[in-house]
Amino acid sequence: RALVFIAHGAGEHCGRYDDLAQRLTGLNLFVFAHDHVGHGQSEGDRMVVSDFHIFIRDSLQHIDLMKKEHPELPVLILGHSMGGAISILTASERPSEFLGLLLISPLVVASPEVATPIKVFAAKVLNFVLPNLSLGSIDPNAISRNKKEMDSYTSDPLVYHGGMKVSFVIQLMNAIARIERALPKLTLPILVLHGSSDKLCDIRGSYLLMDTVQSQDKTLKVYEEAYHALHKELPEVSISVFTEILIWIDQKVSAAGGTSHT
Repeated sequence: RALVFIAHGAGEHCGRYDDLAQRLTGLNLFVFAHDHVGHGQSEGDRMVVSDFHIFIRDSLQHIDLMKKEHPELPVLILGHSMGGAISILTASERPSEFLGLLLISPLVVASPEVATPIKVFAAKVLNFVLPNLSLGSIDPNAISRNKKEMDSYTSDPLVYHGGMKVSFVIQLMNAIARIERALPKLTLPILVLHGSSDKLCDIRGSYLLMDTVQSQDKTLKVYEEAYHALHKELPEVSISVFTEILIWIDQKVSAAGGTSHT
């Protein structure tokens, strides 16, 4: 009925979306994803990219490959965290080509503690001198309140558990600057899901997105107390997240002419 491209977050890999993909294929949707450069089973130094745009270029190439095989099907993009930033920028490259954009805890603004003016300046200087300097790793405790999911994250050999390099942080900041310019031009249907206690991607980014995009059809659902990976949260949260996503996609695809499966 439709193609759904999933963009995973920083440090992880697309295999962590298997459970979501299974549910989507149950709606007769064709789901596809890949590990971004420097992630999972893809090549490149871990969490290093010379330009954030490489992630967008690769996503568009993958989408084009699938569209060639299924030219009659509409395409939706779903992104989590950094994958949310990739999804926003991918959609903004071809504003009229996508049926909808789904974002789980997207990276839209830098968190205020991380991006103080002094730290931003220091990062830019360090990028010239010590681009591979580690600025500390992603705190697994901030991923989810679900202990089982946290354990699976920390023991996953395909998840990068090392430090985030200065050069990568600079690319994330470049992406945030590009998103700021891209948001006012977006007009496609958007669903955003965010946890109020997300310490990794500031929820203010999702509020900013809702205020800035020109889309007539836009929804933000906030999960009180929930952490970053809503699809890996406590069961009552993740079940609700899956349900919201399935209902939303089903409505969009049915409206576009694909038969309903609800």
